[in-house]
Amino acid sequence: MTEHADLVQEIEVLGEKLGLAKAAITKRFIGQERVVDLTLSALLCGGHGLLIGLPGLGKTRLVDTLSTVMGLNGNRVQFTPDLMPADILGSEILETGSDGSRAFKFVQGPVFCQLLMADEINRASPRTQSALLQAMQEGKVTVAGEDRALDHPFHVLATQNPIEQEGTYPLPEAQLDRFLVQIDVPYPERDTERDILLATTGVEEDEAHQVFTADELIAAQVLLRRMPVGESVVEMILDLVRAFRPEDESASEAVRESVAWGPGPRAAQAFMMTVRAQALLHGRLAPSAQDVMDMAAPVLSHRMALSFAARARGETIVDLIAATLRDLDGIGAAA
Repeated sequence: MTEHADLVQEIEVLGEKLGLAKAAITKRFIGQERVVDLTLSALLCGGHGLLIGLPGLGKTRLVDTLSTVMGLNGNRVQFTPDLMPADILGSEILETGSDGSRAFKFVQGPVFCQLLMADEINRASPRTQSALLQAMQEGKVTVAGEDRALDHPFHVLATQNPIEQEGTYPLPEAQLDRFLVQIDVPYPERDTERDILLATTGVEEDEAHQVFTADELIAAQVLLRRMPVGESVVEMILDLVRAFRPEDESASEAVRESVAWGPGPRAAQAFMMTVRAQALLHGRLAPSAQDVMDMAAPVLSHRMALSFAARARGETIVDLIAATLRDLDGIGAAA
């Protein structure tokens, strides 16, 4: 009982601190609570986030604010077609000493940080994109045949413009799967946009202040994994993930007709982590079925693909996810 009470207390304390972090972030990134929650979830789970949104919606501002509030050393890389792997990872240079001796010295690239913003990641060539893949999955990079560990924690928050496709290179499925969540950044509501105008066009702006340290974030990530998940939530996660695999017997006729390939086990792992983070961010001690439904689109959207025929019919993954959730909810209510 003492261990359980201690866990409850730790979760409550962390929840209060996360509330302070959210308040600090929303002072500079106004009105987009859902986006803030999803981005914080990615960090709490020790994962990476893919921010999808048009230019000018504050994605860079959000990442910069997160870096300050969460106490992380951050770097930003603007991805362009001429960007080379060495521009991200670093390279070895031949250095001449004062005594005339020569030796190779490794100069670290911007990936050696705790929070990397990969701006417009799909504008870089596949060769450069793949250089980031090892860093995202393994927390290290290999340069000149030598493995070099990255800072801990290490997170990537990448951005993409969903409209502009000229001069871009779509991310391969393997790299998309490394992003814990896809975070859609919408236009703000009218009242929110009014608040943004008043807050950002005056003489002074609210400054972000640090709430967490890197060590405290690591401790929060460990605590998150200790958070209990009910058996009904686990079963719902399994039902949902398997429902989008066209070859699975539980898949609906709509999924079989429309989905080219579905989510793998990493999607279920992402669900298990992110539903805990959502519960924490909303002051609850354990995740619920509603958390699973809320995280369905962020976890699944980039881990499955529609067939050519489905795209020709004008179907979207988001609509298919919503329809499948309604079906599962109906089955659960009937049971």
